[in-house]
Amino acid sequence: MALRNIVIIDEDKCNGCGQCVTACAEGAIEIVDGKAKLISEVYCDGLGACLGHCPEDAITVEQREAAEFDEKATEAHLAQQQKEKAQASFQCPGIAARQMEPEDAAPDGQTADVRSQLSHWPVQLMLLSPNAPCFADTDLLLVADCVPFAMADFHSRLLAGHSVAVGCPKLDDSGQYIEKVAAILKANKLRSLTVVHMEVPCCFGLTHIAREAIARSGVKMPFEDVTVDLKGKVIKTETIDD
Repeated sequence: MALRNIVIIDEDKCNGCGQCVTACAEGAIEIVDGKAKLISEVYCDGLGACLGHCPEDAITVEQREAAEFDEKATEAHLAQQQKEKAQASFQCPGIAARQMEPEDAAPDGQTADVRSQLSHWPVQLMLLSPNAPCFADTDLLLVADCVPFAMADFHSRLLAGHSVAVGCPKLDDSGQYIEKVAAILKANKLRSLTVVHMEVPCCFGLTHIAREAIARSGVKMPFEDVTVDLKGKVIKTETIDD
């Protein structure tokens, strides 16, 4: 043990947005049960790169007795994280890419206003290839996965005429999401990007993901940021052009 700087996370303030996870180059922070946690003192170098990325001021650095930073252990930990990411990218028949025509007529027993506007499969962000045909010259929706459940008119109001990528900015790995969206931007010439999320604080992490991905891709691209309330009503739309 040594007296040194170490990161402290106030779980009462943490909203689980995951921005600190992305900011920590050593992989010392993970989202566990919806809260950011320092998973090991030996992975934390105490420099506090994560501080400026926390929107809730839930992270501080204090000097106290702690295990010394272990560079070799950290390198092994990062390598294991990459291995787990690769293993999670396994292929199965259910994620085979498919192009589909939105339904012009409603299925039997359904009224016309509920017909599907989905144009491709899969839709989960981490299952989509950056080179998938659905991203070619398209208007892309980056959507928090709770949105379609809240919005009764999601298909007709937002999805129609768009490709879609779906994810949860709170429970999933925001770093992987940033990498994937950046890769999509690099590989394609999108006509537009629209980010749609719920009004709850953790869901705004999707806006952060879009901003970071655009910065990382080097592609100059404004995007529409749409906020939906818990009853499915669009309460705010703004153009973000960093």
